[in-house]
Amino acid sequence: MKRGIGIGVVALLLLLPFGIKAQDTEDAVKIRIKTNVVAWATTTPNVGFEIPIDERFSFHTAITYNPFTLKDNNKLKHWLVQPEVRWWAALPFMGHFVGVHLIGGQFNAGGINMPFNILPDLDTHRYQGWGMGGGISYGYAWDLGKGWGIEASVGVGYARLSYDVYPCEKCAKKIGEDKKNYFGPTKAAINIVYTFK
Repeated sequence: MKRGIGIGVVALLLLLPFGIKAQDTEDAVKIRIKTNVVAWATTTPNVGFEIPIDERFSFHTAITYNPFTLKDNNKLKHWLVQPEVRWWAALPFMGHFVGVHLIGGQFNAGGINMPFNILPDLDTHRYQGWGMGGGISYGYAWDLGKGWGIEASVGVGYARLSYDVYPCEKCAKKIGEDKKNYFGPTKAAINIVYTFK
């Protein structure tokens, strides 16, 4: 479980010097703060940060955390960190971009229907474990003026999942464990953005 945390921390530390360099110029954007409304639609609080690295590159990271148990002990509890380096077709934070991202986190989910068959029988079983991986993304950012903006992005990639399996009943005993290689969507975001200069 600690493996996903370690990869995220290493990635952040490796990319931190680029973010510090980006703030050398007077008119450089210092930071963008954002939240993903797609994640909020699944009752998942989240926050994202982005800083420019140079004229065409930026470093973005998104953090999500869902601590909630829903009706009938159904849940999508998790935490997830997703750092990403982005290349912008014009200037950072404007127009088209492509990115390369990592993913790391833990989950405790069950009693719900999820798309893309990420975990089999998630509607009748509970899965508890961790995952890590990475992928590529494409997105577009719109400037709305006065520091506000909207950003949409999608991504695909790979994740390695390791988990224990339980029946959905509360306090049930573990009935199995497994690992899975997942290929498919790794990111979907419509972000509301505010830029601090």
